[in-house]
Amino acid sequence: MTTANIILVDDEKAVRDATAQSLMLAGYEVDTFDSATAALRIIAPEFAGVIISDIRMPVMDGLEFLQQVLKIDRDLPVILISGHADVATAVSAIRKGGYDLLEKPFSNTQLVEVVKRASDKRRLTLENRALKEALANQTRPGPRIIGQTPAIVTLRNMITRIANVNADVLVMGETGTGKELVARSLHEQSKRRDHNYVAINCAAIPESLLDSELFGHEAGAFTGAKGKRIGKFEHANGGTLFLDEIEGMPLSTQAPLLRVLQERSIERLGSNKPIALDIRVIAATKMDLKEASEREEFRLDLYYRLNVVTLEIPPLRARREDIPLLFQHFVLVAAARCESEVPPLNDQALHVLMGHDWPGNIRELRNIAERYVLLGEAYGFDLAALMNADEKIEGLSLAEQVACFEKTLIVQSLNRHQGNTRAVMDALDLPRKTLADKMKKYGLEREQFRE
Repeated sequence: MTTANIILVDDEKAVRDATAQSLMLAGYEVDTFDSATAALRIIAPEFAGVIISDIRMPVMDGLEFLQQVLKIDRDLPVILISGHADVATAVSAIRKGGYDLLEKPFSNTQLVEVVKRASDKRRLTLENRALKEALANQTRPGPRIIGQTPAIVTLRNMITRIANVNADVLVMGETGTGKELVARSLHEQSKRRDHNYVAINCAAIPESLLDSELFGHEAGAFTGAKGKRIGKFEHANGGTLFLDEIEGMPLSTQAPLLRVLQERSIERLGSNKPIALDIRVIAATKMDLKEASEREEFRLDLYYRLNVVTLEIPPLRARREDIPLLFQHFVLVAAARCESEVPPLNDQALHVLMGHDWPGNIRELRNIAERYVLLGEAYGFDLAALMNADEKIEGLSLAEQVACFEKTLIVQSLNRHQGNTRAVMDALDLPRKTLADKMKKYGLEREQFRE
């Protein structure tokens, strides 16, 4: 394995040394080899750099070397060099998976520009690959709360410390700060992780159905109860029950909830048989429950029963140092899910991010990041314009919003493929006539996208 970021293969020493020197002057670390077989010994799937190889070499030529490299990692960028380049060679090299083809003699500027683009592509590939792996492993135990501000570091440490403590937890924070993320993190780090995690929004269920949802019911317990139903408490037995927006729970339901928390047992509606429970309850609220109890909007005894351990999540405006890290994370997530390239983030965009108050907190930031991936190119990666587009979009009909999004996707693809309509048809899975009609509808000409 090599620590260099360029692997250079050329059987001609003079060319090899001159090329390596040009790359080192540009700031790259280069490992040189006089044969493809020698270079193959150190190439691994996690190689974070670029491979440059001559085509005409003894024993194993550059095209065969390319195929061997792509067997190791099909996404490794391989730049091929030839002193005998022609159309057939170039087409063959690109079709076989080569990143680019340079014809001797080439300038140092041309070499460095191609290597820079290939290096950027490799970096993004590895970032997306790592992110996809992280997304696939999201159900594994471990904190997924991102940030380095003292309040967030303390929060992560508290979650780890109390994960296996059999105490109910009250999570407090504004809307969009990530209260359910904290609850899931507590569950995933606990010994209960192999049992159910059950979430219920107390404010979203009609009062008439809440008791049945929480405690379950027997057949015939009330009109319309045709069969037995397992409630959320029983379904969460052995695991974790998350009660979101508990401040919205009716007072009539708070009394039986208090009894369940104290006795750790329930009775289904229509039954007199107690069912023992082994659960942890995590409740979340966006308001001060003690103040709510003083206004007689929440039971004071239930507040004290839930307030065994309290975790407070700071709003995003109180942890601005974490905003760039969070935004980049959400951009990477969105790019991985859309299988698209990660858009650039310039100083102006960072200034916009840091200057916004984020009333919607993390949820708002994530939505902006996803929109930046999908629509950023259409706005010239002007984050301020993209964020202000909300006001314009809200005044559009559904059909107009769909048309706006459709046009953006077509423009992105035309830009990416430099006006090559055949490539756009393949990328968007559109018939030729459909693409032509849509380009005419939106006033798009392929010539305006050609370099």
